Amino acid sequence: MYKALLVNKDTWWVGVNDLETDMFESLWTLPQGVAYNAYVVKGTSATAAIDTVKGPWVDEYFRKVEEALEGRRLDYLVVNHMEPDHAGLISQLRSRWPGLKVVGNPKTMPLLKGYHGVEQDTVTVKDGDTLDLGGHVLQFFTVPMLHWPESMATFDTSTGVLFSNDAFGGFGVHEGGLFDDQKNRARWEDEMLRYYAAIVARYSNIVQVALKKLGGLDIKNIFPSHGTLFRTDVKQVIGLYDRWSRYEAERGAVVAYGSMYGNTRRMAEGVCAGLAEAGIEDIHLFDTARQDLSFILRDIWRYKGFALLACTYNTQLFPAMESLCSKLLNRMPKKRVLGIAGSYSWSKGALTALQEFAEKVKLEKVGPEVEVYTSPTPEDLARCAEMGRNLGAAILAGTVESPN
Repeated sequence: MYKALLVNKDTWWVGVNDLETDMFESLWTLPQGVAYNAYVVKGTSATAAIDTVKGPWVDEYFRKVEEALEGRRLDYLVVNHMEPDHAGLISQLRSRWPGLKVVGNPKTMPLLKGYHGVEQDTVTVKDGDTLDLGGHVLQFFTVPMLHWPESMATFDTSTGVLFSNDAFGGFGVHEGGLFDDQKNRARWEDEMLRYYAAIVARYSNIVQVALKKLGGLDIKNIFPSHGTLFRTDVKQVIGLYDRWSRYEAERGAVVAYGSMYGNTRRMAEGVCAGLAEAGIEDIHLFDTARQDLSFILRDIWRYKGFALLACTYNTQLFPAMESLCSKLLNRMPKKRVLGIAGSYSWSKGALTALQEFAEKVKLEKVGPEVEVYTSPTPEDLARCAEMGRNLGAAILAGTVESPN
């Protein structure tokens, strides 16, 4: 997006597309890039920027901010979140506009000092406080741990725009239009769910608290700090967050495996065959060693059932599967059904580790638990298919259909 864009009354998008960063937070792959959304609101008496962008895009960001201001001074910077991809240019903004007042909540201020050494020209706000720009009154709502302690949302009471920061955000750049009605829903929803599973899912209970806190607002638009801007039907995106944070699931399954020489992969394919025999049509098979784990997390968050199968590696769980299990324990999915299987040669270890994971994650589990020595026999594969059939039956017994 090559210029500042008017997205509502006196409200400009001044963000940037990033197709150069390979890994978000040095963890999650970005095949479609990521957008850093930032905004400028111009009142009759004052102007305010809502967040900034990541540091390398300073020149593009400044050019767009100045386009939006049309010769006016920037008076305020509202910091909804101090993570550097949103607050990376605070020091540069203060140099460009001396006396610029930085607005944040009490938990923002120590981070503001730590990252930028800023202690002066700050405005500390609490829940429900307002900032009158003249014709635009900004109201602030803290949403702590969504997903940092100082996270907050800003609501323009005059336009009904909610600047939601990371909430309702998604991966992917803007390939044309900014808005939901200008994009293919399946694409933005997939990348929004992947972002949710990777970044937000650990705090799903906090999402429910935030939805209740913001529920009384007359929200007409939702403008997050990453991904698609929503203007057509904000209830649809609020509904997605409500479903995901209540762990509702669709009829489908994820089968993720870790295999060095293909033997455990064959076991995973047996589980898939059993799932298909049970009537499950939406089955997603993943090699944990070759697939960015955010895609696996995304689909585990989407579907009712998942199976984990791994070989033993140096007496322990195959490393890529160990990483997936660690990330799942960090997020603690609920209302899911789990199947597990392991393989070994000179030393056991994988199945025991998966059993320990299953105990910690506290999900409904189906059998049989399969453990294979060296390569799977026809009997072993039949038991894997049996697990798949049992997993499929459990999925069909307790799913929430995908909304149209």
